[in-house]
Amino acid sequence: MGDIISMECTECRERNYSTTKNKKIHRDRLELKKYCRRCRRHTTHREIK
Repeated sequence: MGDIISMECTECRERNYSTTKNKKIHRDRLELKKYCRRCRRHTTHREIK
């Protein structure tokens, strides 16, 4: 199955989300637009180690 990864807001650096990803298929870091509770708006969230 997939590995569990954490998602971090690129603006305030808060770790808001966790999701799964198949690292054999997707080698690049995942970037999604998600809602950040601290910023109170949709921002880009990036995969962290």
